[in-house]
Amino acid sequence: MDDKQVKFLPFHAINEFMVAEYRLHVLSTVMNGIDRLPGDRRSAINNTIKRQVQVPGFRNSTQAPPNVKARAAVKTFEARPDFAAHILQGWSELNADLRQKVYDFLKGREWELLPPDADRSKLPGFMVVWPKGETYDVLDAAYAAATPAESVDENDLRLMVVWLASRLPYDMYEDENDDDDETEEDDTSEDSEA
Repeated sequence: MDDKQVKFLPFHAINEFMVAEYRLHVLSTVMNGIDRLPGDRRSAINNTIKRQVQVPGFRNSTQAPPNVKARAAVKTFEARPDFAAHILQGWSELNADLRQKVYDFLKGREWELLPPDADRSKLPGFMVVWPKGETYDVLDAAYAAATPAESVDENDLRLMVVWLASRLPYDMYEDENDDDDETEEDDTSEDSEA
């Protein structure tokens, strides 16, 4: 077993990696498709909206039109890791076809993943270690090459990669071999002694 402990960031840390327009798009997608989500997911989202989100003109915020509800839920998505997790899990469930394709794509690149239909909202958050060399640009190009007939919005692809991997591209080089740094230091000290 490795001595290193796994580090996690809470799910609402995703907001640092999302532009405001795309965040609203994800929330709108979930609010418009909430009736197609499994009952427990729908209940978790609606309960948080009812308790935490205020929509002017509605005593019960869950009764607001989906796009109005999505705009009002942005601050809650930014502040509450549990709500962010349910929204992201719901978004992945509404995009099941893309989820499966991205899962197969990442498995082909030898990423370690939970099954595509696993409920990632039950995890403690996002891991912070990102596979070395797998930048967004590299993944975008490789996915486009692997699926030339398919056109996928790069934000959708990137969010699905982040969600399926349960990782944020926070520490992209932690997997580098630390021995290289020590070897360079040893070489320097030997040169100075001679």
